[in-house]
Amino acid sequence: MTKWWAIALVIICTLFTSTAQLFLKFGSARLPLLFWNWPLFAGMVLYGVGALLLIVSLKGGDVTVLYPIIATSYIWVSILSMTFLGERMSFLKWAGVFAIMMGICFIGWGSKRNSATKLTEVS
Repeated sequence: MTKWWAIALVIICTLFTSTAQLFLKFGSARLPLLFWNWPLFAGMVLYGVGALLLIVSLKGGDVTVLYPIIATSYIWVSILSMTFLGERMSFLKWAGVFAIMMGICFIGWGSKRNSATKLTEVS
């Protein structure tokens, strides 16, 4: 059974990595400057923190439950891009975001159903 704290850590991980994407975007405008490019450095650090959070969270649950939650990064990046970069979301992009959310829900529901089935088989 996947623990709630593992799910929370993966969600926090996606927030870190999505924010890292923005910093990498900001840092790309300053290329080829690498050493004093603080947005690029911040993006890499945030990716590292996200990786550490994911590693810790994997200790608390099934990979088949936790890893699909990383797909929420697409949702966060879309929202952050609209907010901070002024990018527009078309109907098809929103449909994709909805499909991602539904896919994550289906995986969660399927995992609960499999856990309940296993418990009844053991009893």
